[in-house]
Amino acid sequence: MASAQPIGVYPPTEDGGRRVRVDEWFVGMAYGLLDIVEILRVAGLDNADEAWVRQSGLIEWRGGGPDVWEH
Repeated sequence: MASAQPIGVYPPTEDGGRRVRVDEWFVGMAYGLLDIVEILRVAGLDNADEAWVRQSGLIEWRGGGPDVWEH
């Protein structure tokens, strides 16, 4: 079953990175919010910034919210 949110941020891996999915495609590994911003900009979301990433209802945070970066 597909998620209602088109952007998924997965739980931190052992090295602290979090996989980022847009729709059904894995688009990168983020090690902080600025990485997510850059990944989303490259994916075509030009208005993404750190504040937007923190509060957007389009993002499904798995394994912790935007401040969780350690396994």
